[in-house]
Amino acid sequence: MTDRDTAFAEYFAARSDAMRGTAFLLCGDWHRAEDLTQTAFTKLYLAWNRVARHEVLDGYVRRTLVRTFLDERRLGWWRRVRTSESPPEPVALQSGPEDRVAVLAALASVPSRQRAVLVLRYWEDLSVEETAELLGCSAGTVKSQAARGLQTLRAHLSPTYTTD
Repeated sequence: MTDRDTAFAEYFAARSDAMRGTAFLLCGDWHRAEDLTQTAFTKLYLAWNRVARHEVLDGYVRRTLVRTFLDERRLGWWRRVRTSESPPEPVALQSGPEDRVAVLAALASVPSRQRAVLVLRYWEDLSVEETAELLGCSAGTVKSQAARGLQTLRAHLSPTYTTD
């Protein structure tokens, strides 16, 4: 095993679970999240010698992950591989661990670009500027996509909340 392979294997072991979690939030499916993660790490491995600063690998992998997700949605892969005609019924929000299922179902209803912004801003805790750089858009676009994404989330979650 070369030094390159050893360094890559160490990085993969340390960061693959976190990246898989991000991928899951983007796509809402653990199998697809695994595919996205593998694709991102494969691209990193191929570019390993060209990546000059190894301290910024997280940003490189995260960017690759998001772009792979958006490209698949744009190219229609998701439409061709989808296993059912209609999405599952929305899950009613309850207190406890079920909240997570409801939020994930609502997140899956958000358009992919807006979902990418929400995941990067609120899960990965990136700034507006970092998110804009990663997605290759302006800070204003990140703000508007975040606002629209949050509005969609609220719309999907609001019927489950009761106001007294």
